[in-house]
Amino acid sequence: MEQSQETSLFGFGIDQSSRAHLSEAAKWAKFLAIVGFVMCGLIVVMAIFAGSFLAMMSNSYNDGYSNSARLTGGMGAFVAILYIGIAILFFFPYLFLFRFATRMKAALNINDQLTLNTSFQNLKIMFRYVGILTIVMLSFYALAIIMAIAMAATTGFN
Repeated sequence: MEQSQETSLFGFGIDQSSRAHLSEAAKWAKFLAIVGFVMCGLIVVMAIFAGSFLAMMSNSYNDGYSNSARLTGGMGAFVAILYIGIAILFFFPYLFLFRFATRMKAALNINDQLTLNTSFQNLKIMFRYVGILTIVMLSFYALAIIMAIAMAATTGFN
């Protein structure tokens, strides 16, 4: 009888088919993480250019209306900080996805249970982070809808 080489995982076996699926998932996860890192970098570059553009616009409109020039300059800094904040928010899920991919490939190559566990732990953290971020965004949307309905009700339907 031929014995199949299986690694026990929580009472389940990781056979060759499972190894192939996990290996391919790790490849795609690494690809998506790298693209995500590039997109975060582009968002930071866009933040710098948007902030600079709005600051330049404030200097060109400085025609005696100093309040509008300060407002536009302040808006440039606000937009830059907002974009950088968005890039930081999106950086962490990609980091955890990248860690999942690299540790999964290593675990499959060396048959190490501890590395496999840390790989799945990073995947869990990534899903938890994205889930919490989704809940926060849905809460903001719900709050915006409630505020829009309240504003519409107070202004009347004339």
